[in-house]
Amino acid sequence: QCDHTAWGVALCEKLGHPRFKLLYDIYHMQVMEGDVISTISRNIDHIAHFHTAGVPGRHELDDSQELNYPAIARAVAATGFTGFVGHEFVPLAADPFLSLADAVRRWQ
Repeated sequence: QCDHTAWGVALCEKLGHPRFKLLYDIYHMQVMEGDVISTISRNIDHIAHFHTAGVPGRHELDDSQELNYPAIARAVAATGFTGFVGHEFVPLAADPFLSLADAVRRWQ
């Protein structure tokens, strides 16, 4: 577990095993260091999985929060990433399944 991408990448490089990679929590990294698109693009070889959530509050990926998830998703896709994306937010909407469907749509 790490709070900064550079620390996690350094650990990946030190261990040097292709199966040891980062779970990049986009919400957490935005809070801790910002500049997520550039950081993801520079370090994609060390990332195996992404988590999403809106900032602030760890809620839906909607227009009320500061991250532009469609732009983040395009940047991730441009790297050729084929791993997993987990939507790890706390829905405020009455129907959490609609919130999940919207998150998936915004990521595509």
